[in-house]
Amino acid sequence: MQKYSLQLTDEEKEILAGKQGETMRKALESVVLYGQIFGAEHLAPIGGSVHLVTSFGIPLLKPVFSLVDELIAAGLKTAKPFTVDPRPMDFQNVPANILEKFIFKKIMYGKQAQYEEQLRKVGLKDDKSFTCTCYMDEVGNIPRKGQILAWAESSAVVYANSVLGARTNRNSGLLELLCGITGRAPVFGLLTDEGRKADWLIEVKTKSLPEAQILGSAIGMKVMEEVPFVTGLTSFLGEELNQRVKDYLKDMGAAAASNGAVGLYHIEDLTPEALELSRGLLKSGYKTYVIDDAELKRVRDSYPLMWKNPAASPKICFIGCPHLSLRQIYEWLEHFETELKSSGKKKLAVTTVMTAAPAVVDAFRNDKDSYSRLTGIGARLTSICPLMYMNNPLCVKKAVMTNSNKLRTYTTARYFTDAETARIAVEGGIHG
Repeated sequence: MQKYSLQLTDEEKEILAGKQGETMRKALESVVLYGQIFGAEHLAPIGGSVHLVTSFGIPLLKPVFSLVDELIAAGLKTAKPFTVDPRPMDFQNVPANILEKFIFKKIMYGKQAQYEEQLRKVGLKDDKSFTCTCYMDEVGNIPRKGQILAWAESSAVVYANSVLGARTNRNSGLLELLCGITGRAPVFGLLTDEGRKADWLIEVKTKSLPEAQILGSAIGMKVMEEVPFVTGLTSFLGEELNQRVKDYLKDMGAAAASNGAVGLYHIEDLTPEALELSRGLLKSGYKTYVIDDAELKRVRDSYPLMWKNPAASPKICFIGCPHLSLRQIYEWLEHFETELKSSGKKKLAVTTVMTAAPAVVDAFRNDKDSYSRLTGIGARLTSICPLMYMNNPLCVKKAVMTNSNKLRTYTTARYFTDAETARIAVEGGIHG
């Protein structure tokens, strides 16, 4: 057997010797070699369910389909049912012309149905498990504090680590599936006590609660992949991790993870580890970054405008990247209705697509009155990934607006604050 630098248990050595079959041997070897690259000393049992980032059946991903086929042929699947990122298509609720549909179905995601069948065979929870917010109550993949995970989706990783206090690195796509198959993850980085200490003290000194998306963007661009310890937020948010606060931290974290590579942050007097260790989480020699209103404006003003026609009126508005919570859907309905009433209008002027996990969408639809009000003003509710929609070369040319800094970062979508988004969606034009 090849010599590995990690300390292995007798069972792990037997697997690597082929005692559980060649496919399991290769799966564990991949996990071990991955750990070696990052200096892991040993593997740890995974406590929670896996969440996969690769949810799309792009025909070019032949190695992915081949790997999953090999797992299926060997009869291997994850110990616990897993969740996966959102689907890329929903033509019933997301506008697409004939040519766009052809590109989506036949070229970009032509293997979607076959790939989803593969996922079912290796442990997919169910057909409603396609979401980037698997930790929502309605979805149920909610890790416990201190639980070892193997996730890859950046917005889910930072939420699990920071808000829930679980432990996962930002793993590569499919590596998390192999960790789920073998039941082990290499221990390094954010799985270690030292790796979870903060490199930065972020002092929020704004006059009011910062826009979550811009605050996260500022933090991500400054600290990059390091760990920030944020102070000054509880004066606005309070010291209770209720759903409103969780939603704020979800969006802030997603912006920090996409505008930088943040996998963990601590909020003083609020998040689990900060409550336990407070400023003891700060490393010796930590750096300080002060964020005031002027700094937030500087960050916002730095965003490039990627529209082909900068003076265009928006054609589509995406809200929910990462996916919205049930509370946020109700909140947006209220925003829109208030804006419509003040403008004397009945319907949104911009095609507005709101995205949430399938189970969250179902929960909202069960409130028939609210659902009727939302669709009555022209808003659409779906569970796709807006980023995957924007990858279509035809869609990318459109004037798309969003309140998501993650979607802005990865596509040509133009960012607006929540208040601006509600106003523009109602009025149709951009003023100022």
